[in-house]
Amino acid sequence: MSHRVIRNLVGLFPDFGIVLFFSLFLLSNVSGQEAETSLNHPPKPPTEVSAVDTPNDAGGSITLTWTKSADDGAGENDVVGYEIFRSPRGEADYQAIATVALSKTEYVDASAEDGRFYTYRVAAKDGEFSTPSGETLPVVASAQWFNRSRINMLISAVMLSFLIIWFIEKAKKGKNLFVRPLAGLEAIEEGIGRATEMGKPVLYIPGNNDMDDIQTIASMAILSRVARTVAEYDTPLLVPSKMPVAFTMAQEVVEQAYIEAGRPDAYNPDNVRFITMAQFGYAAAVNGIMLRQRPGTVFFLGAFYAESLIMAETGASIGAIQIAGTAMPSQLPFFVVACDYTLIGEELFAASAYLSGEPRLLGSLKGQDWGKAVIMALIILGVLFESFGVHFLTNWLVSH
Repeated sequence: MSHRVIRNLVGLFPDFGIVLFFSLFLLSNVSGQEAETSLNHPPKPPTEVSAVDTPNDAGGSITLTWTKSADDGAGENDVVGYEIFRSPRGEADYQAIATVALSKTEYVDASAEDGRFYTYRVAAKDGEFSTPSGETLPVVASAQWFNRSRINMLISAVMLSFLIIWFIEKAKKGKNLFVRPLAGLEAIEEGIGRATEMGKPVLYIPGNNDMDDIQTIASMAILSRVARTVAEYDTPLLVPSKMPVAFTMAQEVVEQAYIEAGRPDAYNPDNVRFITMAQFGYAAAVNGIMLRQRPGTVFFLGAFYAESLIMAETGASIGAIQIAGTAMPSQLPFFVVACDYTLIGEELFAASAYLSGEPRLLGSLKGQDWGKAVIMALIILGVLFESFGVHFLTNWLVSH
């Protein structure tokens, strides 16, 4: 408000002139201060902006870093975030591709195309103004051949491969590789012997899945050993199959086992039969075989689902020795409760190597066991080091 206006008002109201003068003077000063404080300046731009191809990735990303604006946490302290702009090389227009929160100094552009050059700008924003930085040098995204942050995984893979190959070669040379005995495997001879003494057949159920399941493959390796033993004991072996390919494989495995045992004439192809691909239709048929044939020993080895307890309870009701094995976690509790012996998880695969005596299987099993022992030792060492504040082993083992 001008001093001329103030003088005019004082002339109009002489009795209150002094009071009015000072009131308007103070009002004028306050208004001027508010005008000065409401004046907003554009924020300082971020500095040292750089863009590089993201290291140790599969391509398609570029990493941007910068030093935050002088008005971010200092100065006018009014920066609310940063905006990322990108332009393909050769094009003048910059397009906004992302907004980064306050105090952030890094952004990974995961939408970059491999083999295409880009330049970038980073702008500081205060809600009213936006101040861009200078543009970066052109950068191109590409895939790296080797992820150096996972050298620990490479060393682990090389070590495990060496152990497996070394033990396979030892097994091929006839070396006796010690494998921890499993109670379920030692019971195989006992179960077959009991069925022979009682004059009852042996029932072998290879699971629900076809030959594309590793559990079924392991089951066939165990079936070979069981069939060879029953051939030597001259005990009937019943193998009902649910899947067509597994049925064909079971026929070949059992017939070959009888030939190796020197009893090809004792092989009865009708004892290895295809039932149905229906889950509970198969379970009903197996239960019928149990109730009619009354086997002395029942093997459940392979992949099983909801029918596992139905069949296992039927086997328990006829008083048969039952030996089960599966890698299906949801079915293991039922087998543990209803069966005499249960191979849990990888014990099923270990059993196939143990019984078959195949050098490659035994060597693989032994190599994996040694690999697990090394991992356990590293875990113990890591715990001890961390307890004393030494972090290098943990940092090396953790893969980013």
